[in-house]
Amino acid sequence: MATQTPQAIRGTQDIFGAEAEAFTRVVEAFERLRRLYRFRRVEMPVFEKTAVFSRSLGETTDVVSKEMYSFDDRGGESLTLRPEFTAGIARAYLTDGWQQYAPVKVATHGPLFRYERPQKGRYRQFHQIDAEVIGSAEPQADIELLVMADHLLHDLGIADGVTLQLNTLGDADSREAWRAALVEYFRAHRADLSEDSQDRLERNPLRILDSKDPRDKPFTADAPRIDAYLSAEAQDFFGTVTSGLDAAGVAWTRAPALVRGLDYYRHTAFEFVTDRLGAQGTVLGGGRYDGLIEALGGPPTPAVGWAAGIERLAMLLTDVAEPALDVILAIEDDAALQFGIRALAALRRAGLSADMIASGSPKKRFDKAVKVNATALAAIAMRDGQPAVNLRGSAEAPVYVATEQVFEDLLQ
Repeated sequence: MATQTPQAIRGTQDIFGAEAEAFTRVVEAFERLRRLYRFRRVEMPVFEKTAVFSRSLGETTDVVSKEMYSFDDRGGESLTLRPEFTAGIARAYLTDGWQQYAPVKVATHGPLFRYERPQKGRYRQFHQIDAEVIGSAEPQADIELLVMADHLLHDLGIADGVTLQLNTLGDADSREAWRAALVEYFRAHRADLSEDSQDRLERNPLRILDSKDPRDKPFTADAPRIDAYLSAEAQDFFGTVTSGLDAAGVAWTRAPALVRGLDYYRHTAFEFVTDRLGAQGTVLGGGRYDGLIEALGGPPTPAVGWAAGIERLAMLLTDVAEPALDVILAIEDDAALQFGIRALAALRRAGLSADMIASGSPKKRFDKAVKVNATALAAIAMRDGQPAVNLRGSAEAPVYVATEQVFEDLLQ
């Protein structure tokens, strides 16, 4: 009986070829901007104590109650594969002494895990880039992160058709007053709301505002808006953010229904959205979470950050192909193989991408090399007991000139 090959787990993916190159392009662009904006690179554990996420995300949220991959280790302690980065970074800020660097700017990327229904661009193991500023209460931190995000989208060439939607949740007092008004308003319509919104009414009424259920739409359209409850300080904060974006040339649009359900979110909330990814059009999102570190047992600490799905950003890239090859070597005589190996190593040390065809019929190796998409082709044979190189390509190309120099040095 033949052994059946195990299949990949549903909601995971094997990334190969052009898709892998698109994935890499996103990460490389993010790393380049991370250094440009002076964000420190951090690596975070893939799993944490479950309390890190249940306390930061809220016991009643869908992520905690339905989507987390949690398990008991051999010591009986509940651990969870990280569903997002922010909670782990906040934990590290408290446990690793990062307070001494405050305000600290950190960035990371890697895999995250959520048990949700796989759909276009969304997986159970997915990958994100993430940038956070912890310890700064100034709106300049919000501006810098938003400018950085906009810069990333332009660097990747995917900014066209992507809109920055921006809202304010106010300070703690503003938010609480707005929350009370929403509860009073939606209570009057409880019987007509969807089951999910009825459940959210008392514990998380802000979430009703971003409900996609058509039964809720007539009521969310006329719900109280945050602007009526903003304190003077909260208005000034949001005004500074928007004027800063204008000064930096970052286009934005007000989205008064854009909310964050958890109580520790304050002031700025934002999403970069597009219609090129179907109904779930958010490609990057974030906001200010001034109450999170306090929820994890630390002192009141202001913070703001964003995250973006690498897969979803990669899907927006066009004209992605595997990198072109600088030089292909065709070893037309097996006696020249050792020279070919030396040449291959020398080309790569010179910063040229290079490969070699040295198997199969020697007579057919040149024909195979011609079919490879390389800028320069070097056919290597033996003449009078010495290696000889026939170099072909565009003599004006820098790759050709550099390749020619490498062979001249080797043949001396």
